[in-house]
Amino acid sequence: MKNQLLLGFVALYLLSTLAIGWWASRRVKTTADFVVAGKRLPLFMASCALFATWFGSETVMGASAEFTQHGLLGVIEDPFGAALCLLLAGLLIARPLYNLNLFTFSDFFRIRFNKAAEVTSAVFMVPSYFSWIAAQIVALAIVLQAVSGLEREWGVLICTTLVLLYTYIGGMWSVTVTDFVQTIAIVVGLGALAFDLTAKAGGMEQMAAAAPPGFFQFFPEPKATDIISWFAAWMTIGLGSIPQQDVFQRVMAAKSERTAVWSCYTSAIMYLSIAFLPLLICYSGRMLYPELLEGDAQMMIPTMVLLHSSLGMQILFFGALLSAILSTCSGAMLAPATVVGENLVRPLFKDVTDAQLLRIMRLSVVGVAIVTGGMALMRSNIYELVGESSALSLVSLFTPLIAGLYWKKASAVGAIVSMIAGMAVWFAALLWLPAEPGEADVVWLHIPPMLYGFAAGILGMVLGSYFYPERRVEIVGGGQ
Repeated sequence: MKNQLLLGFVALYLLSTLAIGWWASRRVKTTADFVVAGKRLPLFMASCALFATWFGSETVMGASAEFTQHGLLGVIEDPFGAALCLLLAGLLIARPLYNLNLFTFSDFFRIRFNKAAEVTSAVFMVPSYFSWIAAQIVALAIVLQAVSGLEREWGVLICTTLVLLYTYIGGMWSVTVTDFVQTIAIVVGLGALAFDLTAKAGGMEQMAAAAPPGFFQFFPEPKATDIISWFAAWMTIGLGSIPQQDVFQRVMAAKSERTAVWSCYTSAIMYLSIAFLPLLICYSGRMLYPELLEGDAQMMIPTMVLLHSSLGMQILFFGALLSAILSTCSGAMLAPATVVGENLVRPLFKDVTDAQLLRIMRLSVVGVAIVTGGMALMRSNIYELVGESSALSLVSLFTPLIAGLYWKKASAVGAIVSMIAGMAVWFAALLWLPAEPGEADVVWLHIPPMLYGFAAGILGMVLGSYFYPERRVEIVGGGQ
């Protein structure tokens, strides 16, 4: 009976999310409504949308598992790096880009450089989302399987269809309104569970006293390899996600330049504080139910809630978990679809009307859903899926974006060379460097592959701009 009530709540919650998305879709009249919510979001809604960018399966299930196994040093990438990204987005990109009326980062590459740079950036940006979206769909399917026993394949199909429907009909308006509602569910659900488990574990002082040595260590050991890995963890999301389309769309949806900037700062504080709730929950579970550590660490919290919590607590938690995953998945699905429609499909046609562009973008959402749903059917490891997508934009897009904004000598050739060199060296390092360098006292073997790609991207930008300088630079803001 208890399981049937919980399953009924989950079904009702998913249907309610679809209903909210349909209600929000009534505001969609133009492409701007679909892509950036008509640039009408107030501060709190824009902040909630930015907060929800990554607060999904990786935060609730992946980061909490890493924290349980490796302590504070295991979660530098998320939540610390993710909060850093939101802070830097407000400092570096919100102000210079807001008033340009762009739909995508690739639009900026066209304006600042040329069409070749636009297409190159779009080709590199779109695939970076596929593994990330697939990870969220897999997580949703795992939740449905844990609650109802539904086969994972059916869960993938149901979840893909659900997210596709409300993203297709409402675009950024649906994403934003559902993000707002889902943020409330996340705070209430995770907050209640954290309070309950902390009390059962004896309070914060007793929990801190029971921690293994070095568990709450924040800074790395004074070894070159440890320091390099620590900085790389900060950079993966902290710098790499700044040129990501889902962050850009949420920033551009704010109602004013000031709102765009302050929504970044507000969401950074929200993320850093709220993301500690699943870490606290998992650490409490580590003390209360150590036998759960023997299973899949990323399923520790859902399993603990199902086995040891009341129906009310289960409803609050799974409402929060579904909210976290849905809010991330919908925005992530919209982002590459926007780039495909605006920067890859639209240039193939002449004199595209706004209504036709809106139809192209909606069809692009369908295409992204089909690809990522197929990936989710073939793969099941959330951590691996997320890891595949986390560094791509750092090595290919970060350097030409920042150089385009703040270095007046940056040229189109430099931007293209930077993107290609960064990707090529990153892939080469992934193939040639050993996955586990062991105890070898050779520093270069321990350097993460993405840092080689990042360095190659910077070198490519400098050399390309030096040997092929731009004859005319358009002033678009930032440091121009």
